[in-house]
Amino acid sequence: MREEPHPKGSATSAKTAFVVVAASVLAACATLNSVDTDVTSYSQWPTGRSPGSYRFERLPSQLTQADAQAQLEGAARAALANAGFSEAAGSGNPDVTVQLGTRVTRYDVSPWADPLWRGHYAFGGWGPYNPWWGGGFYYYDALPRYAREVAVLIRDGKTGNVLYESRAANEDGYSSDTPLLAAMFEAALKDFPQPAVSPRRVTVPLARP
Repeated sequence: MREEPHPKGSATSAKTAFVVVAASVLAACATLNSVDTDVTSYSQWPTGRSPGSYRFERLPSQLTQADAQAQLEGAARAALANAGFSEAAGSGNPDVTVQLGTRVTRYDVSPWADPLWRGHYAFGGWGPYNPWWGGGFYYYDALPRYAREVAVLIRDGKTGNVLYESRAANEDGYSSDTPLLAAMFEAALKDFPQPAVSPRRVTVPLARP
């Protein structure tokens, strides 16, 4: 006896195709190993002055979000150490104070916004009304994008004068986390104390715990 094909066979194939494409997207997220940022910096750092000690300074608005600010400061410590700074101990006056800022904005992009990618979002099976695809469509929801920026402001510990200012901006489809922000702080301070070309593209490796 010849076995008849299952009527839902084509739909199953369509679902399989969808799973394969979705898995490839997740695999791309898992292999993120570097971060590209656009960096703009300005310097009035005195010639011949060493980095010295620092202490974080929080704005009044940041004092109300102590946990979030502590996490942000933790993300910036390695970048400051790589630039030659050491965190001040005790209550003594540091050589400089460091103010940090960050802004992360999420927005959703419709998968139909780019017609060149439309074919990657719809799948189906054989059907009587469509020689190629039919039997229903499967598509991605709106794709999240994240626009983020970190800022570093370094002031003289005695006079309060601004000695160095740098910002790093990045946009991609990955959710924000501490390692990614740490890489952005590293990019922001990569050329310290020189302002270098502004803006400029800086790529740094992404460290994972």
